[in-house]
Amino acid sequence: MHENMQLSSRRFLKLLLNRAYILVLITLGAVVAAVPVSAQSFGTAKPETASIRGTVVDTTDDPIPDANVVIQGPTGDRHTTVTKDDGTFVFDDAAAGATYQIAITAEGFADWNSSIAVEPGKDNFLPDITLRILVVQRAVTVSYSSKEVATEQLKIEEQQRVLRFIPNIFVTYERHPEALSAKMKFHLAFKSLSNPAFFARTAAWAGVQQARDNPSEWRQGTEGYSKRLGAGFTDAISGSLISNAVLPSLLHQDPRYFYDGNGTKWSRALHAIAAPFACKGDNGAWQPNYSQMGGSLIGYSLSTAYYPSSDRTAGHVFQTFGIDMGLHVVGSLAQEFILGKVTSRGKH
Repeated sequence: MHENMQLSSRRFLKLLLNRAYILVLITLGAVVAAVPVSAQSFGTAKPETASIRGTVVDTTDDPIPDANVVIQGPTGDRHTTVTKDDGTFVFDDAAAGATYQIAITAEGFADWNSSIAVEPGKDNFLPDITLRILVVQRAVTVSYSSKEVATEQLKIEEQQRVLRFIPNIFVTYERHPEALSAKMKFHLAFKSLSNPAFFARTAAWAGVQQARDNPSEWRQGTEGYSKRLGAGFTDAISGSLISNAVLPSLLHQDPRYFYDGNGTKWSRALHAIAAPFACKGDNGAWQPNYSQMGGSLIGYSLSTAYYPSSDRTAGHVFQTFGIDMGLHVVGSLAQEFILGKVTSRGKH
């Protein structure tokens, strides 16, 4: 009986140990299986994020809508948005603990750049986002037409005076003068004929002719001087209009003297001597001065209608024409070497 009880106790203890061993094995298996699952759950945990906010304004604190806002993180991830009507913007998915570069652009404003370190668990607000108006420098090229340039040059020539009171308008000191229109040529001619200096010069020349008793048929006295004065005005007006306005307009030639002022005295003298016989065309090319030569010849031919019969011969006309061309040569030399030094010139 005692032996049977000992045998039963041993069997019970053995059974208990077997079941305890099985329980330990089951527990260890559960632990081993749970560890990878826990590790996997820990590895897939969602990273912590934070928000970035700001308001974009101009220098007068007015909000700037539709401005482009770009943030870029350290790993190269980019996020883009635009500001609302009140100038605000927000990024809700910025990685906490990362530093973002921020660039803001808007049409008409200078770019704005900054950076921010995102703190977890809070709104990260960007203060003082003020865009300045973009200053754009543009090179503006102003061009003028040939007519506009010629008009301004003509205004300057009209101010030219010898000894500050005698007009000297049929000479240009421009290195590259523009061609005159027909209207400008007539304007210059009438300008020269309406100046008091013209009347004084014509009256003085009539006095010289009176003193020389030329022409003798007109005799002396008031009547003779009146005839010489009238003939002088007719000669000057017809000659100036034909030589300086009518023919230059028809033949497209420039009636002005082109001051040289450069080179040797001899080259300048040749330039002046040639001026009555060669002029510039409106196309800028040198050509025979048909306007000056033709105007003088036509003017003195017309004078046969009112001069005495002794001065109406062809020989006298050509003789007077030759004298006139010689006087123009002298006048050109004076322009080149003397009058250029004492002529006051207008300014641009």
